[in-house]
This record gives sequence, structure tokens and C-alpha cells, in this order.
Amino acid sequence: MTAAATTTADKVSGPRVVALGGGHGLAATLSAVRRYAASVTAVVSVADDGGSSGRLRQAFAIPAPGDLRRCLVALGDPDSPWAGFFEHRFDAGELEGHPLGNLVIAGLTGALGGDFVAAVEEAGRLVGCTGQVLPATTTPVVLKGAADGYDVEGQVNVSSAIHLSTVSLVPPDAPAPAAVVAAIVDADQVVLGPGSLFTSVLAAAIVPGIRHALATTTATKVYVCNLAPQLPETEGLDVAAHVAALAAHGVHPDVVLCQRGGLLQGECDVPVVEDEVAASGAAAHDPVRLGRALARLAERRGGGGQA
Repeated sequence: MTAAATTTADKVSGPRVVALGGGHGLAATLSAVRRYAASVTAVVSVADDGGSSGRLRQAFAIPAPGDLRRCLVALGDPDSPWAGFFEHRFDAGELEGHPLGNLVIAGLTGALGGDFVAAVEEAGRLVGCTGQVLPATTTPVVLKGAADGYDVEGQVNVSSAIHLSTVSLVPPDAPAPAAVVAAIVDADQVVLGPGSLFTSVLAAAIVPGIRHALATTTATKVYVCNLAPQLPETEGLDVAAHVAALAAHGVHPDVVLCQRGGLLQGECDVPVVEDEVAASGAAAHDPVRLGRALARLAERRGGGGQA
């Protein structure tokens, strides 16, 4: 167990939860999961090639740090000033647009001889992380997408493509850290999403070691569906189409959690649980409501089989 993992919340019981994805959606899930889980591991996509992450990738040949920073902050000690410091974004000069946390992760990677996982772990110590935050792969990867018979390359371009059908990684054999595989295999619950279906959730889940671990784990795999279509990435997709897209990439959730009255369900071939998980008056998931809904699904598994 990493040093970051030893600072978990003061819970002696509860499920071991792995949350997988990227962006603001994964950060919201982590804020929810930490409310009921005995241990939390975030598995974070590192395919982002835009903004600060893209610049640091190009400059230092490291995986994208931005989504990892968000997750560290989501699991950070609320009393630690470092959580706020990590989100400070420079607004002038050569550092304009860079959040401090991204620079810390990049700097620690260099200081630790290129060990990206160790750098994220050290950054976790700074913010008082209450769990493990791990990159989906330690290799810089490029996300490719197939859309209407043509290929697009790079996460930013893929997210803007119309009628996406599949995504893949370059290199296709990017390795997953051993700690990621172990966490998924040992988990009681794996939460996929919410977030960008192709460019966050699948960008992490299709790493070969992760996809295999998801196929072999006995954990209940919960797909948290977005509240609304993400244009243009998931335009026209209902819940069933989301599940079909996951299945086309070898990812098979056991249950889908949706906002009541949110996306149309369609003919879904896995159980769909509707609940109140959206924030009042906002187009975002509420961590408290989402945490309660996920905790209920975890209790159902503990009470006798998968949801």
C-alpha cells in the first residue's frame, strides 16, 4: 500500500471502491465515494492533450497531469491549504494557464527520475489525499477515434468529432500500473463515470491491463450515466447506446445509475437504477446525492449478490 493510501478516511468498514474515468466527472465521483467507502482508488485517464496538460506533455514527455490534479484535490484534506494551492492558475508570463498542481506533478516526476506514479503519490501527500490516485498508464498515450468512416487523433479532436463509434490508444499496449490492476481485482465496487464517454471513461478503461482487470474482477461495476448528452461526443445516444458503446470496447457494467428523468433509457440489456443524483438547479452531479445512491448499490451487493 502506498503512503498516500495510508491516509484513508477513518472508516473501518465499508466497500473498497475504485472510480475510473477523468475530468470533472471523476472528481465528482470521488467526492461522493469518499463519503461511504473504506478505501478509495482513482484510476485516471492521461490522454488529455489540450491546455496545460498538453503543454506539459509536449515539454516533458509525461502523461497528462491535469485530471490527476483534480482527483488529488477531490480526495484531499479539506483543512489543507495545499488543495487550494493546487488549483491556483497562473495568469501571466510563460506559466500563463498552468495550475500549480500540474507543475508540481511535472516537477516531481523529473526530481524522482521519471517515476510518474511516485510523483503523483508525493503530490498526494502534500494535499493530504485520503486514498490512492493512479494514472491509467504511465506511458504518454494518444487517443484515436473512428467517426463516420474517418479517423481523428488526439483527445481534443476526438471530443469534437461527430458520430464517434470507437476509440483506441497509441501505443495500443500501454501498460497499466500494477497497483491499478490490483485495486480493480480486489475492489467491491468499480464506478465508471460520469464524464465524457469516449474521451474520459473509455480512454482509461481500454488500457489493456485495465480492461482485463475489469473483466475478471468480482466487483459490481456501476456505470454512472451523464445527466444529458455531451455535444457532439454523445449526441443522440440514449442510456442503452452508452452501454452498447462500452460493450463494443470490452467493458461490461453490471448496473447503470441514472438521474431520474434524465437521458432516455432505450432498450438497455443491463439493470438501470434511476435516482436523484443531480445537483439542484445545476447541470452536474451532486456529491452527496451521488454518494447516497452509490452507497445503496454497494449495500445491495453486500446483502446478496450484484445489483
